[in-house]
Formats: sequence, C-alpha cells, structure tokens
Amino acid sequence: VRFAYDRPSTLEVIADGSSVAVRDTRLATQDLYAISQTPLKFLLRPEVNLGRDIRIVGAADEGDAVRLTLEDTSTLGGTSRITLFFDPKVEALTQWRILDPQGFQTTMMLDRVDRSRSHDPQLFAISYDRILSSNK
Repeated sequence: VRFAYDRPSTLEVIADGSSVAVRDTRLATQDLYAISQTPLKFLLRPEVNLGRDIRIVGAADEGDAVRLTLEDTSTLGGTSRITLFFDPKVEALTQWRILDPQGFQTTMMLDRVDRSRSHDPQLFAISYDRILSSNK
C-alpha cells in the first residue's frame, strides 16, 4: 500500500507487507513501524483471525454498504478501531475509517479502482538503508 498526499502535505506512507514507513519529504525523515503495530495489518494480511487478532465491536447492513467495526489492542500507542465498509454484496472494500488511540479519525475512500493496471514495484519499496529516524 502507498499513500501519497496532495500538496501542501509532505508525507508519504508506504507499506511493503512487513513494515510501514512514514516519510516526510520536506524534513527528509522516515519513521519505520512493524506492520503488526498498525491497523494496516488488517488490510494487508492474507488472513485475519477474527477471534484471535481483534474483537468485533459492530456490524451492520446499511443498505448501500456493509459495515464491520474491529477493535485492536495491539497497535502502537494503545487500542485502535478500524471500520471497514464493503459494497452490498461484500465483494469489494470501498472505504475504511481508523480511530487511533489519541482519538483522531482517518477516512480512506476507494473510488474508480482500476485493477487492470500493474504498478512499478519500486513504488512500494521501503529504503531501509536510508532510514534517518526510526521507531521500532
């Protein structure tokens, strides 16, 4: 997964399957986190054990979406919640919201996803040898 934000933001978030790097291109810093310490683990793992990894705290069929809210106590900084929104047939993830331990909410919406294109794998590569600052 890679998140590149429009200006004026200088942040990039890259997850390579085992780690998450948060880069600030203006400050030339990179903070590194184990993917298991972030809510992204639920989006990137091949399998998630709902009984072991997390607690389901809500589920609803909202007509135009199916909503599943999960709580994770193993994320960095404390308990976080992720709410996943699926299309009505539960075939595609359309949105997610993360509520972090500090109470900040981040919403990501997926729209016009083109699954026919391939992307350069280097877009998802973390430069471990260039880490200027690190949190593990």
